[in-house]
Order: sequence, then C-alpha cells, then structure tokens
Amino acid sequence: MKVTVDFEECLKDSPRFRAALEEVEGDVTELELKLDKLVKLCIAMIDTGKAFCTANKQFMNGIRDLAQYSCKDALVETSLTKFSDTLQEMINYHNILFDQTQRSIKAQLQTFVKEDIRKFKDAKKQFEKVSEEKENALVKNAQVQRNKQHEVEEATNILTATRKCFRHIALDYVLQINVLQSKRRAEILKSMLSFMYAHLAFFHQGYDLFSELEPYMKDLGAQLDQLAVDAAKEKRDMEQKHSTIQQKDYSSDDTKLEYNVDAANGIVMEGYLFKRASNAFKTWNRRWFSIQNNQLVYQKKFKDNPTVVVEDLRLCTVKHCEDIERRFCFEVVSPTKSCMLQADSEKLRQAWIKAVQTSIATAYREKGDESEKQEKKSSPSTGSLESGSETKEKLLKGESALQRVQCIPGNAACCDCGLADPRWASINLGITLCIECSGIHRSLGVHFSKVRSLTLDSWEPELLKLMCELGNGVINRIYEAKLEKVGVKKPQPGSQRQEKEAYIRAKYVERKFVERQPVSVSLLESGTKVLPQSQEEKRHSGPEKTLLAGEQGAASLKAVAVSSDEARRESLFCPDELDSLFSYFDTSSKLRSIQSSDSGIQHSADDSKEHLVSTISANSLYEPEGDKQESSVFCDSKQSSPGLQLYRAAFEKNLPDMAEALAHGAEVNWVNVEENKATPLIQAVRGGSLVTCEFLLQNGANVNIRDMKGRGPLHHATVLGHTGQVCLFLKRGANQHATDEDGKDPLSIAVEAANADIVTLLRLARMNEEMRESEGLYGQPGDEIYQDIFRDFSQMASNNPEKLNRFQQSDSQKS
Repeated sequence: MKVTVDFEECLKDSPRFRAALEEVEGDVTELELKLDKLVKLCIAMIDTGKAFCTANKQFMNGIRDLAQYSCKDALVETSLTKFSDTLQEMINYHNILFDQTQRSIKAQLQTFVKEDIRKFKDAKKQFEKVSEEKENALVKNAQVQRNKQHEVEEATNILTATRKCFRHIALDYVLQINVLQSKRRAEILKSMLSFMYAHLAFFHQGYDLFSELEPYMKDLGAQLDQLAVDAAKEKRDMEQKHSTIQQKDYSSDDTKLEYNVDAANGIVMEGYLFKRASNAFKTWNRRWFSIQNNQLVYQKKFKDNPTVVVEDLRLCTVKHCEDIERRFCFEVVSPTKSCMLQADSEKLRQAWIKAVQTSIATAYREKGDESEKQEKKSSPSTGSLESGSETKEKLLKGESALQRVQCIPGNAACCDCGLADPRWASINLGITLCIECSGIHRSLGVHFSKVRSLTLDSWEPELLKLMCELGNGVINRIYEAKLEKVGVKKPQPGSQRQEKEAYIRAKYVERKFVERQPVSVSLLESGTKVLPQSQEEKRHSGPEKTLLAGEQGAASLKAVAVSSDEARRESLFCPDELDSLFSYFDTSSKLRSIQSSDSGIQHSADDSKEHLVSTISANSLYEPEGDKQESSVFCDSKQSSPGLQLYRAAFEKNLPDMAEALAHGAEVNWVNVEENKATPLIQAVRGGSLVTCEFLLQNGANVNIRDMKGRGPLHHATVLGHTGQVCLFLKRGANQHATDEDGKDPLSIAVEAANADIVTLLRLARMNEEMRESEGLYGQPGDEIYQDIFRDFSQMASNNPEKLNRFQQSDSQKS
C-alpha cells in the first residue's frame, strides 16, 4: 500500500512524520528489489527467446533444404516452401516482440530504478545529515549556561540556521517521496501495458499470417486424404503385381528378362553383355549395352555418359565367333575397329545379332529417305542499351532503400491498388507494394513473387539497382497492357481484400492483362539459325554447299571407295559387303544429282577429302565466340519466341524487355541450341551487366546450367574477367569445381589470366566450403570474414565497378 507523507507533519518533525518516513523508506527498498528482480527475469526471458528463434530458424532452414531436395515433387516442394516462409515470418514477429519487451520492461524499468529511486536515495542522505545536525544544535543549545550570554547567542543562532536548513531539505525530501510514490504507479503500469500491447500485435500478426495460409492447409489436407486412398490402392495393385510376377517362370525364356524392344523411345535393344578389352590382357568386363539412334553404345553405371562402340551402324557388320574358347560370342566389325562381345545364352546371342542387322537395314532406309532441310536462325543484334542512367546511379548513393526505390516513377504508390507510400517490394518483379497487397503476393508463392520489406530487411546493392531498373510504371505497362480492353476495373486502396486478391492472381498468375505476342512465330523458336546475307549468298553460290549430314557421310565413303581397289580389299569388311555398300551409294539419286551438278568435284581421294572438309566448314553451326554476336542477327524480339526475346534482352541489358519476355511465358532457363546451348544467364554474363544476372537469378535462373562447351555462367564470368558477376554467382551457390571440355575449372582459368581478384574470390569460396564441410555446417553461409569480403566485393561491383575493370580492359586490349 502506497504511503503519502504530509508536508505539515514534516515541519513539525513529529513521531508520526518519522514513522511515515520509516515506512516509506522500507517500501522503496522493497520496490527496488522487486524491480531489479523483474528486470533480471526479463533479460533471461529475452535471451531464452532469442535462443529459441535461433533454433527455430535452423529448423526452418532444414525444412527449406528438404523442399529443395524434393524439387521433383511439386506438391511437397510447394508446401514445404510455403510453410518455411510462414515460419520465417513468425520468427521475424518473435524478434519484434523481444525487441519491444526489451524496450518496455528492461529499459523503462531500469531507467526508473537508476534515476528516480537514485534521486530518492540522495535526498534521504541529505535529510539524515541535516537531521543529525539539527539534533546536535538542539543539544548544544540546551546545554549552554544562562550566565554565559555570548555562548547563548551563538547557540541560538546556530539552532535557528539549522532549523531553517532542516525545513528546506525535509520539504524537498517529502516532495521527492510523494513524487516517487505517484510516479512509480505510472511507470510500472506503462511498461506492462506496452509489453501486453506487444503481445497483442504479435498474436494478431500470427493470426493474420496463418489465416492467409489456412485455405491452402485445408486444400492440402484434402489432397492428403486423397493421396492416402490412392496410396492404399497402389499398394494393393503392387502386391497383386508382385504376386503375379512371382508365380511366373522365366527359366524357359530368359530373353524376356534381358532385353526390351522399344523403338518408340529410340532404344531398339538393351541388356548386359561381356566385352573383351582391347588391352594386352584381353580381359572381359560386363557392361550394359544398347542400340539407339543408329549407334551401339555401352555404359558401366546409369549416370555415366555412354561410350560409343559404333558411331554409325551403316558402316559395320556383325558375325558369329566360334574360334574362341568362350561360348555365345559374336563380333561387331567397323572400318576402324572390331568389338568382341559375349551373351549369356545362345538365344540372347541370336537376338543381339538379329537386332544389329535389323538396325543396319533401318539406318540405310532412314538415311536414304532423308530430305534436305535447312532452317534459318537469327542471332542477337549487337545494339547496346545501357540500363543504368545517370539519374539511377545517383539514387544508389547515400539514401535509404525506401528513398531509392520510391524515387522511381510510379513507385510512390502501390503497384496493384495505388495506396500511397508503399513499404514493401516484390524483388523479382521490381515493384513496390502496400502491406495488404504484399501479403497477397506472399500467398502466391516465391515462384511468382518474392516479397521483402523496404524498411525492415537488409538490401544488397545489386538488388537495389535491380529495383531501380524496373518500377511500377514499367511492370504495369506489361502486366496491365490489356486492362482497358478486357474491361476489368483496377482495385482501389479501399477495396475489399477478396477483390484485390482476385485481381492480383489474374494479373500475375493467370496473366490475363498481358498483351499476347502475334500468332506467327519465328523460325528461331524451333532453335534454327538464320545466316547473314553474305553467308546466304555464299550458300546458294555453289551446289556443293547443299550436302546434308547423311550425304556428307556418303561422300566421305565414296572418296574412300575410289581411292584404290587394293585398299578397299584390306578393310575389315569382306569384299561382297563393300561392293554392296558402294553399289548402294552409287545408285543414290541424291548423290548422283550432286555429282552431276557439281562439275568441280574431282574423282580423286585427296580432292574428295578437301571438298568434304570445305563443305563441313561452310555449313558449320558453331562460330567463334567473338564473331558469333557480330555475324548473326536475331529477328525482331516482338516477333520471336519469348525465350529468344529473353535471351536477346539479357545480352542487351534491357530489363524491361526481359520482364516482358517472362510475362509472355519465357522459360528463364531457355537454351539456344544454335548458340552452343547458351542460356539467358550466360548471355547476361557476356553482356557484362551485374543487374541483369541478378534479375534472372531472382526469377529462378539455374546458376549451374552449362553450355555445349561445358561452361556455366561462372566459367564465362571468369573468362571475361567480370569480378562482380563471379562474386554474385558464388554467393548463389555456383559449382566452381565443374570443368569445361578442356578440363579447366574457373580457378585454373583465373590463375592463367592472372586475375587476382577472381582468384581471391574463388579460393576464399573453396576454403569456406571445405571449412563448412569439415565442421558439418551444411547450409550455413560461412564465417564473418568470408561474408565481409564478399560483401565488400558486392558493394564495389555495384557502386564502383571501375575498380574491378582493370583485367577486362587488359583483355580487350589483347583481343
């Protein structure tokens, strides 16, 4: 119970006043102890809560790892991703709650104890001191003798002065007591009320978050019920199939277990055979052989690349082998080598021989019926579009993420409902959103929209530049191009949530308002190549340039055939087989037309070889890297496939065109089969734009897809000396151990180029990877030094790229 000390009693200094003081002082001492205990408990609670958040975050990372592992199962991956995103939001809400608790309980009550109670204690010390002086003055005044007038006056004056001082200090002390008694109620209740409001906000946020997730959870529950029914049915079917197969007897027909004729999938026959090695020991090894695509191949393991035994079955023959000790052997003979094989039974040997003979006949028929077909393809224009203007560069210096992004035209209002001062953003779309629309975007899934706070989250420099390259105006011109045509009304800030959700889903998921491309599709959609005008004229200048791939093989064989009869008789074929082959090619109508129209072909082996080499080089699909961008020209991106539009815009550093291509359904990992199977991400590397790479990665680009030469984005960035891109790819999990067709990994390429920055980054990344593996820290980013170095490189690549351009400049001078 609170005690208030009366000011009148203070002046009287009565026993009641002293008793009240004693009671107040005891109460304040007890209050101080209680508050200190409460503050310590609050600190312990906050520390425990943060430890819980840390453990919860590790658990959430485990769910995300499981989701990535389950990438082949769309239902599991989508569900786990949604759940992990929800748990991440709850972790953020917990952290906000603990911060508010620290401010309301710990900081506020500590301030009350350290300031107000300390003032009370100081006033108490002064009061006790002046009380003692007053008692001494009273005693001295009482002891003075009557006849000593001088001492009487001195004692009287001292007593009077002491009483005045006592009254002043006592009144101050009583005032401090009353103020403390009044203030402590407000301070305690204020801190507790703030603490309770923090809990209220926490549970409201959690309720809203899970309310958005609840429909999906209910739908998932229904799917799980159906999955359980389907699993039970599949189990019964499999048990029945198991029982049926177990009752069968394969002993009489072992060929059924060994091979499968499935020409529809390109595999004529497959099964295990023993193969005799070509080494001095002539060892026999069991390998899995298959006949596919007119080739005989084998492999040791399923994931191994097949080893080709015979590249073209038209140029081989097969025969029994009875002159060796092993049974069931047969030999496949080609012009360059022979391969001794052994089946497990006589039936299997006959089946393999028949399959090879049938495949040889089929190969002749297919090649003989092939018609000449030359498709055209276009290549990207070398026109440059600098994405970073001077105004946008200024936005990235000295301002907060909110200020930088909101300065972009159209970003001052929500992209979907128009509410002013949006504080959230979709980083893969490059737009700003209000809090309600951001919640709807989050429910779409990260494959459609990745939501981040402009005020609460940290922003990487390359991500900020990406946001400044796009903006609400650019994206709405793409995703709302047909809004007026279809007659749909855009939601307003005051619209119902259901209306906003339906609009956002129609806009970004169904893409109902995107202006579709024309029906006519460029030849490039099928992966063909259009030659430049000069090459087109050369292609029509001589009939020898019209040889097909199959006819080139025929011409090569013809050149060998006319060289000499003696050489022909010494080949691995018997004379009758060679005569029949040459007769087939001599009677080929296509070959005769080529020979009659091309008067320049000489009938000698040397001239034929030279002619074949010139034909192949003239029709080669692959050009040097440096000439490819200059010699080939893409069709208009508006008339080409979305994947090609994305591919071209990535090289030109044109983010609006890239966003438009994705809106039209472009596959972010689209492969240009006519450009060494390059992807848009590889083109972005060649274009030299860090922001373009970031945009593709945010939209799901695979950082480890490699081209025909075995080079991924990290390889190309290393070769070109793009340090910022190397840093970005390493942060995004690029595999730096992958090797290209020359057996070189990015580190060896960087060492040969003497690029110290890239060598440093690659070695640091490799050391960090080894350290994490040795310590079992899978999925963790690494130590702070490693993160700081990469953060510095990212800042330099985004804000001061000229400091990292020295190797690029030297490479351009060499070229």
